[in-house]
Amino acid sequence: MMTRQERARQFAPFDAMKGLQEALRKREEIHDRVEKHGISDEEAEKVSRVLKSLSRGMSVRVSCYHAFHDVIIYGRVDEIDYNYRRLSVDGEQILFEDIYRINITGYNA
Repeated sequence: MMTRQERARQFAPFDAMKGLQEALRKREEIHDRVEKHGISDEEAEKVSRVLKSLSRGMSVRVSCYHAFHDVIIYGRVDEIDYNYRRLSVDGEQILFEDIYRINITGYNA
């Protein structure tokens, strides 16, 4: 005869609606997407000045449009690619045109 624990264990992995949770998460993510908004010429000039003053290892706070969402990314600058107009912060690639605001929060030692 099975103990109560053994009986419960046999039903634990059962998922009556396989994939439902994943589908709900995907739908919620799509629903939460936002459109990219523009910034003023003055803000664009500020962003440009900060980008020109950046160097590897600096700590930054970047408000930007990333993967259909407005996000804030904190981290250290890995790379600044002026040819492809992108910034890499802790492995995240951010296009210059997607940056709303950027602040230097620390300098490399």
